[in-house]
Amino acid sequence: MNAEMIADLEKKLRRRRLGSRDLDAIQHGLSEMPLDDVIDLVERQPAKRGAVLVRLLPHGRAAVLFDALDPAHQAEIVEALGADEVAGLFDALGTEDRVMLLDYMPPEIAERFLNDLDEEERADTNLILGYEKGSVGRVMSPNVEVVGVDETVRGVVDKLRANVDDLETIYTVPVVDDQRLLAGVLSLRDLFKARADERASDVMRDTPFVRDDDNAEDAARRLLSSGLLAFPVVNDERNLVGIFTYDEAQDIVEHADSEDSARQGGAESLKQPYLSTPVLNLVRSRIVWLLVLAVSAILTVQVLGIFEDTLAEVTVLSLFIPLLTGTGGNTGNQAATTVTRALALHDVTKGDILKVMWREFRVGATLGAVLGVLGLGIAWAVFGQDIGIVIGSTLFCVCAMSATVGGMMPIVAKTVGADPAVFSNPFISTFCDATGLVIYFAIAKTVLGL
Repeated sequence: MNAEMIADLEKKLRRRRLGSRDLDAIQHGLSEMPLDDVIDLVERQPAKRGAVLVRLLPHGRAAVLFDALDPAHQAEIVEALGADEVAGLFDALGTEDRVMLLDYMPPEIAERFLNDLDEEERADTNLILGYEKGSVGRVMSPNVEVVGVDETVRGVVDKLRANVDDLETIYTVPVVDDQRLLAGVLSLRDLFKARADERASDVMRDTPFVRDDDNAEDAARRLLSSGLLAFPVVNDERNLVGIFTYDEAQDIVEHADSEDSARQGGAESLKQPYLSTPVLNLVRSRIVWLLVLAVSAILTVQVLGIFEDTLAEVTVLSLFIPLLTGTGGNTGNQAATTVTRALALHDVTKGDILKVMWREFRVGATLGAVLGVLGLGIAWAVFGQDIGIVIGSTLFCVCAMSATVGGMMPIVAKTVGADPAVFSNPFISTFCDATGLVIYFAIAKTVLGL
């Protein structure tokens, strides 16, 4: 039923002109749909159609929907609706979500939205804006209830109950001393098990924490693997400044993984759902990488040009070029993907580069030995002993070289401050193609006496 309703609403939205009857029908349909389905519907629409849907929703549902959208999509809907109509939705966002939206908006509109906030919300937003992009401080929530070490459990529960609507989370409650230094945390389980007259210092437990200038992605992966719901955030003096929640960590890791996956495929990640992304944005996400790879592929053409005479003498060598370049590229990509993932999980550090290179060399040599024996047997049976030796030897050398380079490049990228994913599949494939051909023709000239 929902699928049919969504299809009918999409059909109406595609009409060039929407009359009052169409708008009434769409509004009625939205009122009967669960909010999750409405969110899915808006994510599938271009900004102008999404803006129509937001405008037809009651303010409360519109605010929840707007909060669920990606910041880039929010910014496009703001542009389509106009700043005046979105002001209420902007106010309803959490501080960290508000900051992410501001990053996508023109400065004049961002300043206007900031000025429309009340004094407390403006102060919280400006606090987060003051942190460097990519840091924990930029994505934390400053809306955290502070509990003193001498407060009683009864007092803590009463305080949480009174402020529950304004807090980012109540499942992890930081406890501070008189200087606002982090002393520990209370969980709801701790509070439920404790006596009402016990002090917070008697019930609290130690907890991991993150600093406001820590890398947000690293902190997010730590939080997701810790089994906890939030990390307190402290400054250099260990004063409590905010809370970093599980939900925020999930969003950061999902975005980072999407970005790595896209770059490994030679594209930039999309900032919003595919169907709501303008075509020109899709083009921009791919064109730069295509141009870079096209220029890089010239290396392969130049190598073939250098060995043109060798190919002319033994034309059968050209038959194996796709096999050898494809094998080298795939071997390098496998190694790069494995090491990039290990870097993200902190299984490997920048200081492990020699260990990784030696390990990947052994892996590549083993793979090359297996493939080389197969290549030797098949090529020998079809084209003779010499060609078999050339193909088998090349497969061994190419696999060993590609795995070593593929394992090294992500660490080199991390060392120079670049994204390891950028150095992965596209560039490794191009590098291994050119280098593999040099190895191939060098072995061929030696074995065949050319």
